[in-house]
Amino acid sequence: MPKRAKELTATAVDRLKAEGSKNRRVMVGPSDCAGLHLRIEGGTKSWALRIKVGEKRRDIGLGPYNAKAGATDAEAAKLPGLSLAEARAKARELRAMAQETGTVISPTVAKTEAVKAQAQAELLEVAKAKTFRECAEAFIETKRPEWKNEKHGKQWLATLEAYAFPKFGKLPVASVDRAMVLDVLRPIWSTKTETASRLRGRIESILDWATVSGYREGENPARWRGHLDKLLPAPSKVKKVKHHAALPYAEVGKFIVELRKRDGMAAKALEFAILCASRSGEVRAATWAEIDLKARLWVIPAERMKAGKEHRVPLSDAAARLLEGVQRVKGSPYVFPALRGGALTDSALTAVLKRMGRDDITQHGFRSTFRDWAGETTSYPREVIEHALAHQLKDKAEAAYQRGDLLAKRARLMADWTTYCAKPQKPSGNVVAINEAVGQ
Repeated sequence: MPKRAKELTATAVDRLKAEGSKNRRVMVGPSDCAGLHLRIEGGTKSWALRIKVGEKRRDIGLGPYNAKAGATDAEAAKLPGLSLAEARAKARELRAMAQETGTVISPTVAKTEAVKAQAQAELLEVAKAKTFRECAEAFIETKRPEWKNEKHGKQWLATLEAYAFPKFGKLPVASVDRAMVLDVLRPIWSTKTETASRLRGRIESILDWATVSGYREGENPARWRGHLDKLLPAPSKVKKVKHHAALPYAEVGKFIVELRKRDGMAAKALEFAILCASRSGEVRAATWAEIDLKARLWVIPAERMKAGKEHRVPLSDAAARLLEGVQRVKGSPYVFPALRGGALTDSALTAVLKRMGRDDITQHGFRSTFRDWAGETTSYPREVIEHALAHQLKDKAEAAYQRGDLLAKRARLMADWTTYCAKPQKPSGNVVAINEAVGQ
């Protein structure tokens, strides 16, 4: 029969010491917690249990020894280490576990796992406390590299600052629900439909990001399809379409004559935009590095185009002469710089129109003027006109076959346009219909 360890008393265990420089391992019994022993290494004592789990025998550390002599049960529970009685109780628990489950979890491992679980729970609570505004700012920073310019990020923040943040910006993102989202959208859904629709999409994206990041759970309360579309009217049903005010093309020659009486970079930029049928932002941010006067070509890089695709603009003789007459500002890369050398502001071209007493039209409306003139008075194909406006063809099949940019044909079109702009037309008395604004 295997030799049984003598059952030691608490006093005997407390008196155990190392034998000289040798470490000791002393079994303390009794039989119902066989394998329980005290390791004595120098001046330290610790408990371990030798136990067979499956076919393997292993030693499981239980923790340091502490006699806890004279302490009450409540006091002993708070003291570090295990007394003899506590060690025996733990050994019995582990032996029972081994018999019932065929495995044993070390107390130290269990403690580590418990600490990890607690830490994860605390992190989860912190995550749930992250505010909607914090998530919005983090999302914008994450997506900023995808956006073409800084203005896009500012527009996101501006709409959130105006409508969403005052309602639930300081609340935990996990608490944002459908009622809160509707409370933000309903007051402006009919009066500022486009803004409200964009705001809804932005809130939806932020909440999606928060869910993926572990800051919230469940369905997105800002989702449109199958959700808010049942509670709000479709934007297309309530949106009041407001087109860019456009000048009838029969009046463009007279307007150019008046415009050329104006000095300043903004006036020249406006004329250049009209001659090239370009967007305000494309002209205001144009640099001399993009201009090749010898080749009569202006190449706008993809990152500055709405469609994200490089656009080549053929320069007519009138447009080239205008550029040749522009005085370059030392240290500024821009073709039409502001006074301090930076790019002109959004309102610079609009200000020229206001000074001319033309509050009834917009710079962007001249693209409509060009489109109406080209479509109604010339025989140029539609795709040539659309390419001149840097529009993507709506017909995907047609666009797939249209690989080139029709530069040669567009050069003739723009030459005809500038020739038309240089000849003020006589009033015909006819009403000129202005089509829907293009190029937004």
